Amino acid sequence: MNNYPKLNTKRLLLRGFQLSDAAVVQKLAGAYEVAETTLNIPHPYESGMAETWISTHQKQFENSSGVVFAVTLKESNDLIAAMGLGITQRFNRAELGYWVGKPYWGQGYATEAATEVLRYGFQNLKLNKIYASHMTGNPASGRVIQKIGMEPEGLLKQHALKWDQFVDLAAYGILAENWRSSHEI
Repeated sequence: MNNYPKLNTKRLLLRGFQLSDAAVVQKLAGAYEVAETTLNIPHPYESGMAETWISTHQKQFENSSGVVFAVTLKESNDLIAAMGLGITQRFNRAELGYWVGKPYWGQGYATEAATEVLRYGFQNLKLNKIYASHMTGNPASGRVIQKIGMEPEGLLKQHALKWDQFVDLAAYGILAENWRSSHEI
């Protein structure tokens, strides 16, 4: 992961995941409350799943289909979250996705990290659009998405299946031109 980007914010360092992070990923992502608020995290989160997930990141980065950051606290180096961009090169856009470990909820970390990932996506990757969605039953994620400047694009009714139940997704997005104008770049 030598060429993997590192991003800095006031309180956070975003870096590539390492296999040594697997135990913490399993503990944090494996919490029922975290899995319940995301579409792609299984529960229970079994041994080996974190290693398998982490082992996909370098290839995704190398073929420009995604970048996944380990969100760590600068002061302690503790891993607290994951945040990434799933890139669709053909359309020059990416989907923002993330999870935050329950002990770190409500402290502004997701907003802080997402703000920097948006900057990276627009400035470094030269994306035209970044979008995100959240299950309507997870309004906290919606607040993060709104705080970083994404605008509502619609409601996708029964768009995803979560634990044998169809769920609605609220869709948001931001265009590079709008991001630039709000950041005076």
